[in-house]
Amino acid sequence: MAYLPPSVRVAACLGLLALGLSSAPAHPQPLPPPALRDLDGYVEAAMRDWQVPGLALAVVTRDSVLYARGYGVLELGRPERVNEHTLFSIASTTKAMTAAALGMLVDEGVLSWDDPVRKWLPEFELSDPYVTRELTVRDLLTHRTGVAREDNLWLATPFDRAEVLRRARFLPQVAPFRARYGYNNILYLAAGEVVGRASGLSWDDFLARRLFAPLGMHRSTTRTAEAEARGNVASPHRREGGEVKPAPRRNYDNVGGAGAAFSSVWDMARWLQLHLNRGVAQGRRILQEETLEEMYAAHNPLRADSVARRMFPETIFRAYALGWNVQDYRGRRLLHHSGTLNYTRTHVGFMPEEGIGVVAIANVSPCELQLALMYRILDALLGAEPKDWSALYLEVSRRGWERSAEEARRLEESRITGTSPSLPLEAYAGTYGNDLYGDMKVELENGRLVFRNFEVYTGDLEHWHHDIFRIHWRHPDAGRSFARFRLDERGRITGVEVNEYGELRRRANR
Repeated sequence: MAYLPPSVRVAACLGLLALGLSSAPAHPQPLPPPALRDLDGYVEAAMRDWQVPGLALAVVTRDSVLYARGYGVLELGRPERVNEHTLFSIASTTKAMTAAALGMLVDEGVLSWDDPVRKWLPEFELSDPYVTRELTVRDLLTHRTGVAREDNLWLATPFDRAEVLRRARFLPQVAPFRARYGYNNILYLAAGEVVGRASGLSWDDFLARRLFAPLGMHRSTTRTAEAEARGNVASPHRREGGEVKPAPRRNYDNVGGAGAAFSSVWDMARWLQLHLNRGVAQGRRILQEETLEEMYAAHNPLRADSVARRMFPETIFRAYALGWNVQDYRGRRLLHHSGTLNYTRTHVGFMPEEGIGVVAIANVSPCELQLALMYRILDALLGAEPKDWSALYLEVSRRGWERSAEEARRLEESRITGTSPSLPLEAYAGTYGNDLYGDMKVELENGRLVFRNFEVYTGDLEHWHHDIFRIHWRHPDAGRSFARFRLDERGRITGVEVNEYGELRRRANR
């Protein structure tokens, strides 16, 4: 019998049921081990505190799924319930799957972690020629390139993966190469495309054939249209003015290897068991043990902020590995990662030496309940003193929300009244752009200025003060921004700075 933590071993000895790995649409729920007997009540109370519409949770050991359940609804105002097979966007927890796909190719001798990226993507360029030349596959996976993040390049545009990567040559180098941690989704997108180029399959097909199928992750997919066709998909929700409201689901297939996957907690339980069983799934070796250890090794040190130091005073080290965060927790090694996309929040974590893992997903963001549940469950299985992690994280989040509200209030108070634009409104109309995002337009419509770019970022300009306008984006996900028009010494408009895009130069009339 595989190693179980003491509390779980007691449950096994008592003959308590554990879930099998059937792919049936519903499963009889097992009697949970004693350490988790109060989990249902805790989750339901915490969901009320956090205003979470729907959540799914799974707890696994090497050979059993101890817990796999759904709570709440797919969408507020509708009766359909979340279950263990509900699909969610799992966002950046996809990154570990991309790293695993590369690991399979390493095992086969097709590529090396330290291959130059241009060996596989010869067209790929960054703004610094030295970084372009020296960049390796390992660099893509460890967030140490120093390249600007610029998520709007895929979030707000209609660009496909190839076009996002083509425009990566215009990303500023904002930190020295390999000097420190700087999260970057675009470079993980590139890592996914390396999988495709090296294997002869697309990244999507590689995961479907080489990861999801062998593990029995039958509902998982990297394509939004496939997820929607499979049904039982959680709708995203956002917080708005103290309320939680449904939000439209957007297609983010273009983020690829950085976060495009959809999965359920039942499927994610199988993904976790692959790691707990040292690369073996259903009797078949998927990854070599030495490759997994390389994936788990600390590659890029992480500095704890004041909140992390206060909540985890016993944690000694934190680092980014290959698609995972790695740290010590209660004297054990913990691998974990979070992800947020489409107002859906995921957290996945496991302790390889203890043989236990947790995945929690909720259909609202911002929300840290999933992270709190991971620590609550790990503590229970390790026999640690219970701690109300949900209350602790909720207090931290509330302080953050209060700070945001205070910053918004101060911004309103900073507005200078009694000013007017330097020029007639029609003078601000025109074409603006930069190399990264391309051309955008400011147009005069019915006496008001309108900023037009892509579907999400079309917005109405309200004069704020002087030559600054507030942009009220028409898409409900986009919020509000500011446009600061630049004038030269002759009073001519030379450009505009927009929060999402940086400096946009005035183009010549065409």
